[in-house]
Amino acid sequence: MPETRHTRLLIIGSGPAGYTAAVYGARAMLEPLLIQGIEPGGQLTTTTEVENWPGDTEVQGPELMQRMEAHAKAMGTEIVHDYITALDLSRRPFTAQSDSGTVYTADALVLATGAKAKWLGLPSEEKFKGFGVSACATCDGFFYRGQEIVVVGGGNTAVEEALFLTNFASKVTLVHRRDELRAEKILQDRLFKNPKIETLWWHEVDEITGTDMPLGVEGVRVRHVETGEITEISAKGVFVAIGHAPASELVKDKLETHMGGYVKVEPGSTRTSVPGVFAAGDLTDHVYRQAVTSAGMGCMAALDAERFLAAAAQAEKEVQAAE
Repeated sequence: MPETRHTRLLIIGSGPAGYTAAVYGARAMLEPLLIQGIEPGGQLTTTTEVENWPGDTEVQGPELMQRMEAHAKAMGTEIVHDYITALDLSRRPFTAQSDSGTVYTADALVLATGAKAKWLGLPSEEKFKGFGVSACATCDGFFYRGQEIVVVGGGNTAVEEALFLTNFASKVTLVHRRDELRAEKILQDRLFKNPKIETLWWHEVDEITGTDMPLGVEGVRVRHVETGEITEISAKGVFVAIGHAPASELVKDKLETHMGGYVKVEPGSTRTSVPGVFAAGDLTDHVYRQAVTSAGMGCMAALDAERFLAAAAQAEKEVQAAE
């Protein structure tokens, strides 16, 4: 028989949102249990320097997540290295099946499974991730002051990132595999008027080139999609902006989603379409996608869960008193 474990508050996900929810949940005496998932620490574990975390002029992404994990443990959160494979949200307590075989049940649930950037799938891209290849201009653009940069993509994200990067870069080359952008017209107008940005149509990235000692990007090899002609572009940074995918597979058809799979929450809260289930961080956020905003939502989720559980307990007392 598989082991069954019950907790008042189950948190699924171990990025800034999950760990912050754990800190606040533990402080509220909810004795939370946090399931780390396949990638403990989330996207920040693949980041090197982080310069936009309040209180740290500079901190390594993996170090920041280790500190958050230690903080959650110190507050009394139980952290389990396991992976949730299925959820039953049809009734309370909610049930979570895990890869280890353990069944977790919970009176309230915080989902903080995050999102992942879509990548090109090139071996050279994987090699230089965090060392010149990024999917977040607001996270890493600051490191490329006075440098030449390549942005890959043609939607709103790509154009917004290209425009943002002109605050730092000497030149931004936008590489797009078609001859027109999918971005909103107002963004396109700003892009075409910016003297720092050059658009390279009908091209896709063939390879990212660089050095091994130290590891770093030096350029991009692009290929014309019709002629196959190869062009070399000098660049110190490559920003892949072809979209993000929320990790919402667990709750597909169980919770209301929008914007391509992001879990929908009530405005100003973390409440989802199922009472007692709360969502925080990049799983719900298709706009900001920052560590600090995810942490803020983790706080909100724990407070929302605390209020939900208190209200449920009060309602149960009233029913018992009336019997």
